[in-house]
Amino acid sequence: MTENTQQSNHSAPELPTQYTPADVEGPLYERWVERGYFEADEKSDKPPYTIVIPPPNVTGSLHLGHAFEHTLIDALTRRKRMQGYETLWQPGMDHAGIATQNVVERELAKEGVSRHDLGREAFVERVWQWKNESGGQISGQMRRLGDGVAWSRERFTMDEGLSKAVQTIFKRLYDDELIYRAERIINWCPRCLTAISDIEVEYQDDDGELVSIRYGEGDASIVVATTRAETMLGDTAVAVHPDDERYAHLVGTEIELPLTGRRIPVVADEHVDPEFGTGAVKVTPAHDPNDFEIGRRHGLTNLAVLDERGVITAHGPFQGLDRFEARSAIVGALRAEGRIVSEKRPYPHSVGHCSRCKTTIEPRLSMQWWVKVGPLAKAAGDAVRDGKVAIHPKEMESRYFGWVDNLHDWCISRQLWWGHRIPVWYGPNGEVVCVGPDDEAPSGEGWTQDTDVLDTWFSSGLWPFSTLGWPEQTPGVGKFYPNAVLVTGYDILFFWVARMMMFGLYAMDGTPPFHTIALHGMVRDQFGKKMSKSFGNAVNPLDWMDAYGSDAVRFTLARGANPGVDVPIGEDWVQGSRNFANKIWNATRFALMNGATVEGELPPAEQLSATDRWILSRLNSVVAEVDAYYDDYQFAKLSDTLFHFAWDEVFDWYVELSKTTFMAGGPAADASRRVLGEVLDVTLRLLHPIVPFVTETLWTTLTGGESVVIADWPKAVLVAGADAPGGFRDAAAEREIETVQQVVTEVRRFRSDQGLQPGQKVPAQLELSGTALAPHEAAMRSLLRLQPAGEGFSATASLPVAGATVTLDLSGAIDVEAERKRLTKDLGAAEKEKAQATAKLGNEAFLAKAPEKVVEKIRGRLEAAEADIVRITAQLAALPQA
Repeated sequence: MTENTQQSNHSAPELPTQYTPADVEGPLYERWVERGYFEADEKSDKPPYTIVIPPPNVTGSLHLGHAFEHTLIDALTRRKRMQGYETLWQPGMDHAGIATQNVVERELAKEGVSRHDLGREAFVERVWQWKNESGGQISGQMRRLGDGVAWSRERFTMDEGLSKAVQTIFKRLYDDELIYRAERIINWCPRCLTAISDIEVEYQDDDGELVSIRYGEGDASIVVATTRAETMLGDTAVAVHPDDERYAHLVGTEIELPLTGRRIPVVADEHVDPEFGTGAVKVTPAHDPNDFEIGRRHGLTNLAVLDERGVITAHGPFQGLDRFEARSAIVGALRAEGRIVSEKRPYPHSVGHCSRCKTTIEPRLSMQWWVKVGPLAKAAGDAVRDGKVAIHPKEMESRYFGWVDNLHDWCISRQLWWGHRIPVWYGPNGEVVCVGPDDEAPSGEGWTQDTDVLDTWFSSGLWPFSTLGWPEQTPGVGKFYPNAVLVTGYDILFFWVARMMMFGLYAMDGTPPFHTIALHGMVRDQFGKKMSKSFGNAVNPLDWMDAYGSDAVRFTLARGANPGVDVPIGEDWVQGSRNFANKIWNATRFALMNGATVEGELPPAEQLSATDRWILSRLNSVVAEVDAYYDDYQFAKLSDTLFHFAWDEVFDWYVELSKTTFMAGGPAADASRRVLGEVLDVTLRLLHPIVPFVTETLWTTLTGGESVVIADWPKAVLVAGADAPGGFRDAAAEREIETVQQVVTEVRRFRSDQGLQPGQKVPAQLELSGTALAPHEAAMRSLLRLQPAGEGFSATASLPVAGATVTLDLSGAIDVEAERKRLTKDLGAAEKEKAQATAKLGNEAFLAKAPEKVVEKIRGRLEAAEADIVRITAQLAALPQA
């Protein structure tokens, strides 16, 4: 019984006959929020425990990925709160530059205007208006899920404090020469008209074309292949490998570029793979990242031939054509000149698309702002290597190092109006001034601010400390930084986690932003396929919450959460979790109706039955297991442990074994009622972080406590007269009840094999001498529907199990001849299966040719057939003789 338990003297608290989540969840959550259970106090003397929410987009709504991640974070923070930590789950949202701007631009289009008609300042005001009126839908959905976040601390990446943090770190990086402006190849969206990050590029196999083109003439010609023929207008070289003897005579010469009249050099570069295609590649430095690097090494001209909308700008017959129109036109012109060596259509290949609008991405040379990541990335890698930060599961470390050790400089500028505008001003005489938050921006004639905004990931990279009030040294920063753990998907280990590591170590004097990075997988459908609207398998978690309750969704997600592994999920699994919630409800209701209580101390060990001692011993084992799994972020294992303990051991065994005790009454019944109350109290507290709503209702009803949210996390249960390290344990009682379970399970199996109905009563004799089972005879008879053997008892079957013998009289209970006929038929089928499998496995020619998987399958069939023969033979032998 916990300190927050204050059960009144009522003997049987009432619960409705059915659990209806819709009636319970909303009011409970609002009560938790109103009472301030989720708020955090930086003045508290309690040890801190901090997790920041991976900020969802302000445009977003709750999807299964959010629900999955939030369930895990909520479980961790609820448990730590119960353990006595000053727990902060920091909420907030991301301004989602591209997505939000697109949403508002679509609204404007419906009104017949564009952002350019409004102008920058008015457009930004319009976005803020949309955010205040329509943004943040996900916040209400998080409440539906039960997220225990500190709502009073909610932040937004564009709010005043976070904007100051962004400007502060930009200025510091700029002054330390870690931010610079340069022309580089970037991912460009011709629809959104901005550079986009790597994570915003979605790759898919498109049916394109592979065209081989002959450059030059005769012996001085080279064949190159391309999927983007339109870019040839911007070629400034052909590259071959230095060791490729086929082209050695051409290196250093020039060949004619078809359709243009220009002559371009042949260069030798180790980037070229001589085994791929013809071993020669066209080089377009302004429109391909690899070609750009080749161009830098060889001093080639960067010739841009496509504008920001993907329209050809090169003078000539193709000028003004869209890139895809130009592709067909150029191939046609080359074909007319006899330059086409081969054409392959369709040619499936991976093509990047804008994740927002699905437009094909165009690699483009552009003047952008960059972060020099070298020293920052080294610090981020060293923090993990030196043990300052642990990555869980550990096998994900290699992926992390593979990224941070090979990072390219990060493009941080975006050609948008919504976002943190780059704090750099340009003067009339070429001056460039970076302005910090406390600096006065240059003014006067000729001064203009950079028009670009910062990549959204720039501001979210500051999230672990900017949300706490940095750059000010607030009490929140002092109390809650560094964060305890970051819970996030492995898919953004590089894009978000690495940026937080770099910025945290840089801004916070070498202190990493969190102690542990706990990585989870992605939610997939029940077949392991990625969920997508285009696949028709996307699921709205709110639909499942409406149908089955939030607890069912949460438990399903947690039960599939193995570290770093993708999570398959189907609706039938959510139904199963709903059944579990109902089971908890019904079992607790039964317990309350039978007087289960948490009042008073547990009886001393000598007053407890073996069944009572067994369940208390098992309870302490489960408490220890669950704690160990939490500390190792093994959500699937801890959920599975709790499921089987609650359903199998508590509800299906302990409650059932105790029914005869309750019916008999007396001191033994009183002791069992107190034990059952204790077991339910602890089990509900263990379950609470995963399934908060049903456990809150049941626990407060059982104990009379204020709320399980603020109850103590379970520790080892102690029993007077049997203290032991780790709480009460009784191995002898565990063995005794395991024997009971063995006997009950075996007799149940026999009954089923004989075709008896579950509720059908059968006369039986139980010979229990020499065993510890005698005290359990009444319970076993009740569980097995066994009547005492009366006059006329005729033993037709005898089952020796675990030292005991159960003798049954099945005469009149089954149609013996019909059962014998059915079993004989099944035995014949099993023998035939065995003969066929044996023949195949004895055929050397078959074994030599058959795949190993096929052979293993046949071996499995043989083993199953042999087991069936043994089982059916035993069933036939057990039948009464005519």
